[in-house]
Amino acid sequence: MPRMQLTRRVRFSAAHRYHRPDWSEERNRAVFGPCANPYGHGHDYLLEVTVEGAVDEETGFSVDLGALDALLRAEVVERLDHQHLNHVVPEFAPGGRIPTTENILLLLWGRLHGRLPAGARLVRLRLHENRDFYVDYAGE
Repeated sequence: MPRMQLTRRVRFSAAHRYHRPDWSEERNRAVFGPCANPYGHGHDYLLEVTVEGAVDEETGFSVDLGALDALLRAEVVERLDHQHLNHVVPEFAPGGRIPTTENILLLLWGRLHGRLPAGARLVRLRLHENRDFYVDYAGE
């Protein structure tokens, strides 16, 4: 059976702050600039999720899009949309990981990998922080 890759996009808006509590405010500002603002700042994120699967002879589909959409809604949109990531994501709490685009992708990979519809394989996540910047992650 031929294998195909497809990409689904989901959007969410979230705030975050880049800050290391073990550093001084001066060092945080020097390294992270305005991203160290004590009140955080926000982005309208666009996540692209690329998955691969074999084309089913009966349906012609390579991945169950309804199941993929439900997973993305539950693990990405419902958990992250209109949230402050440092406050709602335990991994990004003070002293944890800094919620960079890279670390958000690592978090999302862990939430999605292994939970995809039957026969689907996660190929790549691409997270757009704005229209001029994105990060790709394809697993280890």
